[in-house]
Amino acid sequence: MSRIEDHLADLHLSVDRTAGGVTAQIAGELRAAVRQGRLAPGARLPASRDLARDLGVSRGVVVEAYERLVAEGFLISRVGAGTRVAPAAAARGPAHDTMPPHAYHGERATTPDLTEFPRERWLAALRHALSTMTSDAFDYSDPGGVPCLRRELAAYLGRVRAADIVPTDLIVVGGVAQGLAITIRLLAGESPGSRVRLAVEDPTAARQVPLLTSSGADLVHVPVDDEGIDVEALARTRARAVLVTPAHQYPTGVVLSPGRRADLMAWAAETGALVLEDDYDAEFRFDRDPVGCLQGLDPGRVALCGSVSKPLAPGLRLGWVVAPRGFSERVRQARADLDLGSPVIEQYALAHLLASGEYDRHLRRMRREYRRRRDAFVAAVAAHLPEFRVRGVAAGLHVYVELPEGTREERVAEAARDAGIIAEPAAPMRSRPDVGAVVVGFARLPPHRADPAVRALAAAL
Repeated sequence: MSRIEDHLADLHLSVDRTAGGVTAQIAGELRAAVRQGRLAPGARLPASRDLARDLGVSRGVVVEAYERLVAEGFLISRVGAGTRVAPAAAARGPAHDTMPPHAYHGERATTPDLTEFPRERWLAALRHALSTMTSDAFDYSDPGGVPCLRRELAAYLGRVRAADIVPTDLIVVGGVAQGLAITIRLLAGESPGSRVRLAVEDPTAARQVPLLTSSGADLVHVPVDDEGIDVEALARTRARAVLVTPAHQYPTGVVLSPGRRADLMAWAAETGALVLEDDYDAEFRFDRDPVGCLQGLDPGRVALCGSVSKPLAPGLRLGWVVAPRGFSERVRQARADLDLGSPVIEQYALAHLLASGEYDRHLRRMRREYRRRRDAFVAAVAAHLPEFRVRGVAAGLHVYVELPEGTREERVAEAARDAGIIAEPAAPMRSRPDVGAVVVGFARLPPHRADPAVRALAAAL
């Protein structure tokens, strides 16, 4: 047990050095201190060397913990000014965990390898659900989702995505598509023909646009650069909400930078706008630890949408919306008005996968496999198409490949498909001219097939 003196009076960090994961322990303790108000916005943290000496750990461990929280937007760090709690990381008291009584993406390049679906584990989970469910559980369930799944998902997202969730604010839906559709309809209002001004990233998933517009959104496109969405441009749109993919932007693969995360949340606080966070590709980070979700920074201004479409399969149609307090009950009621809720057996099965650790084990195995496939594809492009620039490689199941000047996207995408590589031109995803590019999915390309496939593509071009 160690007490942080000086600027952080009465703050305690409890670190068990024998349990491993010391960096995660320190980051988790500090994150909780910010959320609970024990670390106020602007408070300065001890120098990493001082805190490391106080805790009896290496300085590198503390530096990594600080960097993780800077990346998540909880802390800011400037030369000469030290490390401080970010202004947007508003203090929040602990919430009550009580239950009330009784991808959408469609882009072929992002599809997981469905031959890797854990059939035996899923079958075992279904059997467990059927053998343990009470007779009443087969009746209409809470439209927000069965309580055990909401609890397991809340715990999982808090542990893996640094989300700040209580089960009552999590609503089970039929995938991200339905979650977004319900949320946008609520933002648009109840009057016939009412609309909401929604900002979207540019480029963005082309097949998502009809869903958003038919749900009541008037879209305004905001440019994305190497740091993510341009918040200054966003501020000029007068949008009431913004849809972002901060963990791995689709299609460019950019991760929203710490500075942009802070700016985005400051914009939301100033304007009262809602941030719709599509937690796209968050499970599959390969070269560094996952970056926490935006929702963990300010649950009152972010609606977090996710699903099991990538980790398991899109055909399960199991997803969730974590909405701000108060708004979440409106989402739950809209879910009830729409179709009375999701199928219950699959919900109990997913809850068992989460509780038993099988979901985590499957994800770890798939991360290793997808990383092998990514590495093989990137190496093949470097060998056979060195003039192509591969971006967005740190996460996800696709890469963004920028083409040499004058190269036609459609021609490259067609030749790639002929060579057995899933690829799509990027032009339909953009509202403005840019460097020619194709979006390539590597999830279904085994390592041994990558080199001959890219070699065939190079020969065709």
